[in-house]
Amino acid sequence: MKRRRTLLLIALVLTWPLSAAAADFSADELAKAKALQQRLLTLDTHLDTPANLARDGFDILQRHTGSAVSEVDYPRMVEGALDGGFWAIYTGQGDRSDAAHLRDRDAGLERLLEIREMVAAHPDRFGLAHTADEAQRIKASGRRVVFISMENASPLVADPTLLSFYQHAGLRMLSLAHFLNNEFADSATDPKGPEWHGLSPAGRKLVAEANRLGILVDQSHASDAVFDDLLEASKVPFVLSHSASRAMFDHPRNLDDARLRKLAAKGGVIQVNAYGGYLTAVTKSPERIEAEKALETRFGEFDAMSMAQAQAYGEAMKEIEARYPVKQGTLDDFFAHLGHILDVAGPEHTGIGMDWDGGGGVQGMEDVSQLPKITAWLLRRGYTEKQIAGIWGGNVMRVLRQAEDYAAKQGHAAP
Repeated sequence: MKRRRTLLLIALVLTWPLSAAAADFSADELAKAKALQQRLLTLDTHLDTPANLARDGFDILQRHTGSAVSEVDYPRMVEGALDGGFWAIYTGQGDRSDAAHLRDRDAGLERLLEIREMVAAHPDRFGLAHTADEAQRIKASGRRVVFISMENASPLVADPTLLSFYQHAGLRMLSLAHFLNNEFADSATDPKGPEWHGLSPAGRKLVAEANRLGILVDQSHASDAVFDDLLEASKVPFVLSHSASRAMFDHPRNLDDARLRKLAAKGGVIQVNAYGGYLTAVTKSPERIEAEKALETRFGEFDAMSMAQAQAYGEAMKEIEARYPVKQGTLDDFFAHLGHILDVAGPEHTGIGMDWDGGGGVQGMEDVSQLPKITAWLLRRGYTEKQIAGIWGGNVMRVLRQAEDYAAKQGHAAP
């Protein structure tokens, strides 16, 4: 489901004209912003790019500008002064049968291997980070930083003890649920409503184990009740790797101001995303919905598409957009959410997690090459270099160090 949405949204992004916000920064502002990012540790906490690593025709070292499935590759990371971030092991929520749990277990391990194989194949370009200090050393060496995260804990249902293996292999961030409830926690968007009214007993055990191992807990996609439980259950601050503001757009995936303040009081961090459907209302006509369904039937499963097939899919989506246009999120919408969260939670508890290659990207910021626009906007708003350093990675690294320290006190140190 998420991957199909991703392809639809990215294809739409490719058809959008530049917004006023995107065109409003001068060349000098963007050059200054990029130079600043190059000095700082610039991280995004939610990169869905691992979904492309095994795709036929995809090469992380090649520039894939204009592709309907790719917003992140090495050349565009360099252009956008993105040092790296948390590369997600995403698993869609299955039917929760025993067979689905085993498929999810295997899918998670396969994606973990794909991430590690990418790093091993290009040791001069990428480095696997186990600690916050290691991320700084990787940047200093001129390489891109690869932390590993897991979006949706479904690969752990069949065997929760696998978490220690994942930790040893590099996992440093864990989200509990995705679009639907699972055995660990309630989702913010399950149409059936809450099942556990927060964390399940198994979810509480998983959070405690993540704390013991020094793995950050990620609340994005989980329900408000899960957030409330984490305030009490987690022994260290937690994060939201890619979320937005409910005050700016009333969506259950977004966080309200009261909880933003509680997150800051706990010492946690919210990383602001650029998924248009969470930034503003997106409505489709019945004809548009039917046209998209027909396209999905024609092209089949997202993950099975080659880069060439995805390109053809994107071209077909442009035709649908021309016939049945839909209002989409803009860079102004993203800045409205970012600005509000900065005002409420404070720059010490705010970061960037755009959801690249997972549906992120807005009109005026179509891929990672354009990230200096965010820094230019922060500079215009009057934030200091120290504050911008926190927003671009320092804040989440602070929380990771707290997780590392807690794990060390429990007798568990990162490999």
